[in-house]
Amino acid sequence: MDLKKIGKSDFQLRLDVLRELLRDGDSRTQEDLCEALRKKRFDVTQSTISRDLRKVGAVKTTDSNGQTIYKLPEEMHILPPTVSHNLGGLLIDIEANESMIVLHTSPGSASLVARHLDSMRSSLDILGTIAGDDTIFIAPTSSRLIKSIIKRIYDVM
Repeated sequence: MDLKKIGKSDFQLRLDVLRELLRDGDSRTQEDLCEALRKKRFDVTQSTISRDLRKVGAVKTTDSNGQTIYKLPEEMHILPPTVSHNLGGLLIDIEANESMIVLHTSPGSASLVARHLDSMRSSLDILGTIAGDDTIFIAPTSSRLIKSIIKRIYDVM
């Protein structure tokens, strides 16, 4: 089906093709996605891909081989319990001040670790997380609990 003929904009067409590439699961980096879209005659840069990934809601996760990969939210599944045992290797350090916990991970791993922590919000006594590439901001339910939260994070990793 020719999407151009049914009135899709270049932007929407590019997002549709990006979603298709993400579903195929072969693209591990933004550069891989750039190259794949260029092969399909889209003029894109890494920053374009970064914005498009946010637009479609893609997240970084790991595949069954432990390789980092981008996935669409609808393709995400609850992390199996065995995955949590392998996340400790992604953790570099944890720091805190009087109000927030900051967790540092290996590059590209923060989203995966944050998602795991968010799945245990109530048992960890955290309100939620914000993840970058290798840094996670963790909001505790109470600043008085920060030390015990850090201990529990180490325990579950």
